[in-house]
Amino acid sequence: MTVVIGNRNFRLRRSGSGLGLYVNEPFRAGERVIEYTGERISSEEADRRGGRYLFHVDAEHAIDASGREHLARYINHACRPNCEARQVGQRIFIYARRAIEPGEELTYHYGGVYFRAFIAPVGCCCVTCTRRAERRVMGMIICPTVIAPPPPPSPAPRAAGNDRRAAPARADRAR
Repeated sequence: MTVVIGNRNFRLRRSGSGLGLYVNEPFRAGERVIEYTGERISSEEADRRGGRYLFHVDAEHAIDASGREHLARYINHACRPNCEARQVGQRIFIYARRAIEPGEELTYHYGGVYFRAFIAPVGCCCVTCTRRAERRVMGMIICPTVIAPPPPPSPAPRAAGNDRRAAPARADRAR
C-alpha cells in the first residue's frame, strides 16, 4: 500500500518486526521525514490506556497514535536507526540521521524504558540484531544498546579423584 503525505511517498509493508514504514523517495541527512501524530492526552490518561503507540512529550502530556491513520506509528525500533525523534514545542517530528534511499524502512530507537519493557523480554528483531543472531548469549541476542546478562556460574569443580578422564601428562613431572 502506498500512501502520499505532502509531497513524499511512503509505503507500508511487512518487515522483521511486523508492519513497517518504507520510503519511495530519498531523504537527506537531517531532513524532516514525518510528524508523529495522534490524540493528545494527559500522562495519567496514557498510563490508564497503556499501549505501544504512546509517545510521551513531557511529564504531563503524551501522543496516542493508536489509530491506523497515524503513519509514524509504523516506524519500527532499531538499535542502529536511520532516523531520530525530535521534539519541537509540543510536537514530535522524525528526522533522517543519515541519507535514506528509496525502499529503506524507516527506524528509530524507541528509548531505554520502552526497550526494556517491551522489546528486551522477547528479543530485538531489528536488522542489526537479526544479522548478529549467531552471537547469542543464553538465548538473548546481543545488541549495541543492550548489555547481555552475566553468564551463569560455572559448575562446581569436581572433587579430586572423581574425574574419570585421565589427567594430562605434565612435561615437568619426574619420570
